Amino acid sequence: MAAMPDSHDRDSHGRDAHGSRQEVPDLSTVWLRVFLEVARTGSFTGAARTLGWTQSAVSRQISSLEAALGGVPLFDRLSRGVRPTGAGRALVPYAETVVEALHGAGRELAALRDATGGRLRFGAFATADAALVPHALGVFRGRHPGVRVSREEGFTPVLLDRLTAGYLDLAVVSTTGGAALEPYELHHLLDESLYVAVPAGHPLAAGDRPVRLGEFTDADWISGSARPEGTLLDAAVRQGFRPRVAHVVGEWTAKQGYVAAGLGVALVPGLAAAAVRPDVVLLPVADEGAPARAVYAATVRGRASVGAVGAFVGALREAAGRLASGARCSSVGRSSSARSSSEVGRGMA
Repeated sequence: MAAMPDSHDRDSHGRDAHGSRQEVPDLSTVWLRVFLEVARTGSFTGAARTLGWTQSAVSRQISSLEAALGGVPLFDRLSRGVRPTGAGRALVPYAETVVEALHGAGRELAALRDATGGRLRFGAFATADAALVPHALGVFRGRHPGVRVSREEGFTPVLLDRLTAGYLDLAVVSTTGGAALEPYELHHLLDESLYVAVPAGHPLAAGDRPVRLGEFTDADWISGSARPEGTLLDAAVRQGFRPRVAHVVGEWTAKQGYVAAGLGVALVPGLAAAAVRPDVVLLPVADEGAPARAVYAATVRGRASVGAVGAFVGALREAAGRLASGARCSSVGRSSSARSSSEVGRGMA
């Protein structure tokens, strides 16, 4: 009768004391589950009752397991029930490890599928971090508190490179900069309008109409780059003039300070419009037949994604919908605010 190999007779590479590689037994996990149940109850009948099987079915599973292990008996058949043999007692901890590992894998995979666990790695461009991302992240964390979230901020081309390289699961990106978006699965979030930020005392601040960028051809501009290409000021180039960038300022709060001081005007995306200071007036840019830029949640086309990605895309769409509704409701208020701010600005001049 073949004896079950002793684990102490094998090295870490599965070789026995003679240097021969031992074959890994081809075992069914169903056999192992039945084996553990028989060992726990001490009876084929008891195991069958627990599993909802017939006794003969349980007996067949044990016989198959014994055959796969070289014919070694795992149970002594007694007049009243069964008792594990030495080989059976040796197998119990290994079977428990395998079954528990499979249960653990099932739990983890279910958590990934249902977004109750796992992780989400995403990136977003700076303006999206002003309102869109915080709103979406609040919704997501409330629904999926077990998911570990990490976030990066960067320009769209950098975020797409990180996404392609596998460092991110999702990126919130925009069409500003002309990055190639074709290789990605794009989930449309919103079309963003543009505003021209002017000081409260500016001649156009009291108006209640959309403005054309061409009305600011002689203005000094405040921008995050000396060149308009690849920035929001691309919109001005498309309308036929090259803005004169007088001050290069990267951070939006600082840009507002320069505008309020009368040092120039700046383009403001709709996602940042809610965070404007009272001595700066936002003038909506006239629609030239297309939105200033589109905002997407991007994933890599063809790459399998975990459940948290889909859940976060849903949260981003909810947040985008709320922001769009809020923008429509506040458009009238912004217009009246522009007139009152202009009057205050003229009174202070």
